[in-house]
Amino acid sequence: MIWKNYLKQNKNITSQYFRSAFSKERSEKKDGKYGFNFPNISPQFFKIILRFIYCGKIDLSKLQGPDILKLLIAVDELKIQTLILCIQEYLIKHQHEFLQQDPLEILETVYQRETFTNLWNYYLEEICAKPDTLFKSNKFTNLKAPLLELLLKRDDLSLDEIDIWDSLIKWGYAQHPSIQQDVKKWNKEEITIMERTLHKFIPLIRFYHVDSEDFFLKVYPFKILIPEDILDNVLAFHMAPSKKSSLNIQPPRKSNNVYGSVIIGPQHFAIFSSWIEKKDASYYNEGNIPYNFNLLYRASRDGNTTAAFHAKCGNKEATIVILKIPNSEQILGGYNPLQWGSNAWKSTRDSFLFSFTNKNDHNSAKVGHINTDYGNAIYCHQSYGPAFGGGHDLFQDSDSKWKNYSGFYSYSEVDIPQSHKSGCYNIFDVVDYEVFQVIKKGEYPLDEQLCYANHLIPHNYVAKTKYGKANHVVEYSIEYVESKPLFRVCFGTNLQVKYNPPSESSTDAACKYYQLEEGVCSIFAKDQYASLETCPLSNDLTTASTLFIFSTLSNCPN
Repeated sequence: MIWKNYLKQNKNITSQYFRSAFSKERSEKKDGKYGFNFPNISPQFFKIILRFIYCGKIDLSKLQGPDILKLLIAVDELKIQTLILCIQEYLIKHQHEFLQQDPLEILETVYQRETFTNLWNYYLEEICAKPDTLFKSNKFTNLKAPLLELLLKRDDLSLDEIDIWDSLIKWGYAQHPSIQQDVKKWNKEEITIMERTLHKFIPLIRFYHVDSEDFFLKVYPFKILIPEDILDNVLAFHMAPSKKSSLNIQPPRKSNNVYGSVIIGPQHFAIFSSWIEKKDASYYNEGNIPYNFNLLYRASRDGNTTAAFHAKCGNKEATIVILKIPNSEQILGGYNPLQWGSNAWKSTRDSFLFSFTNKNDHNSAKVGHINTDYGNAIYCHQSYGPAFGGGHDLFQDSDSKWKNYSGFYSYSEVDIPQSHKSGCYNIFDVVDYEVFQVIKKGEYPLDEQLCYANHLIPHNYVAKTKYGKANHVVEYSIEYVESKPLFRVCFGTNLQVKYNPPSESSTDAACKYYQLEEGVCSIFAKDQYASLETCPLSNDLTTASTLFIFSTLSNCPN
């Protein structure tokens, strides 16, 4: 029993609960004080709530995630609507990791509270975006039927349909542990029990999006549970393509993985973004990733050869390589902020290697930053695929096999499978690998900017040549100085150039370089001419006189 005389004195009680309690005399009164019994609310939480009622202040930063959720439940019991909204917002913005720890318990807790609308919508989207946290957890089979039904109805449940089917069968068996695992041995009673358990879920499975092999091996054995009309239509879909137009085919579920990876999910890209910015302790979440990831290459799609890698990734700056290890959930790889270019060692302090012993367990992640041997951080060679570090610490050899130097040379150690040795190298199997270009949001790859630069060149600055339009040429190239992209402009010979004086005099070499940054990038040629005339230009711009301005993409026309 908690006694508070100042609740009586307050004429503007925030809580609907207290207003009702006072008006209906549901509280116990003693010595001029009202007593309320709150068996589910600890004195600590009640003190926090009272402080909010009287001072309008609350500090949630000192509470752990589980306590914040308990406080929210207490506030809901007292019907303090303003604080309900406030705590939900705080959980969503600041307790992302906690909300991933026990998805079943949190989902059921939020589901039972009608006022937790914001948290419910957010958490349901999180579960659908990262369903493995629930569907592959040990507690999945404890999920209550109404919640399972609700999830299976979602268009954004980001699971392969065959995995949803497997999970449903697993859940059904768990509700009746005595039923035999071999469906062929079920008796009539077992069939009836499983039909009654699963009948409302089976129509929610989008069988048309299960490939024919999986359907035959994993679904068809349970045909006794599938309504006859559904079974007939799915068989017609696979065996008689001409009938597809007459079938009512549900659309596929919408994948949440906007980056197109078949190896990892959105949260991995959030972790990569954190590592790129050297945030090894606290990670971004999917909602605030500062980068886009453009899929350049997938070995299983584009060919698992070093030549195929260079064809897709050559001269692309800032890429992350992701390897999938067979017969496991392990992934590993590395980040290269530079280009995969000419045959050379490349220096950078920003590259790293990484590994997840289990990609579904983000706590198994390990990142290995470059050490003092940053001069050998990246190795480029046309006969190799990606190669990191002296030694090399991780690389694809000319025979397309993946290897690493037995002792890590340039990077901190990460977990790489130890398969078999060949000299000082460890050789391990990779079932597939992907390469993504990493692009800061709001920026564009340099090759796209070059394309736009060519489109945007102010042609009124360049007149026809005396030989006609054939020589009316401006060429662009990129050079890298200390890993930073720089524009270079080369003109064809004998161009007639309209004089446009630069804003500052130039006494340096004829062709200047400027780093491509936000705003405007200007390239000046040496100022020697003050009027229109034919200029005997050479390729190194020794006598040119003009100013070209390149706009950023935000100012580009369509």
